[in-house]
Amino acid sequence: MLESTIWIALGGALGSVGRYWLALAFEALFASGFPWATVAANVTGSFVIGIVAALPFGPLSRQFLMVGVLGGYTTFSAFSLQTLVLAQEGEWAKAVANVLASVILCLAAVWIGHALADSLRGGEA
Repeated sequence: MLESTIWIALGGALGSVGRYWLALAFEALFASGFPWATVAANVTGSFVIGIVAALPFGPLSRQFLMVGVLGGYTTFSAFSLQTLVLAQEGEWAKAVANVLASVILCLAAVWIGHALADSLRGGEA
């Protein structure tokens, strides 16, 4: 239990720092008022979790990656707040676009990641 907790905490720290760096990169590249960094974190996180879910990782590695790294990296709470703020500011088109982009792209990314990992290991269940 303690070992799992330490690995999850370490993974969460790595994921959170990765998310912060991603936000800085998007801030430098885009200034559209649209939360592209959050969408990108959720889509890439969904892609990676699809890969991890399809590969035969042990329980500790799975917890480190899925709960720790990806839990710290993905940003559903940020997505929710940013969508609410857009709606409160009357930016309904951006709020709806954020919801649609996040849900559709993340579902596509997790499916593609899972399919890619499945194909790389020979389609074994």
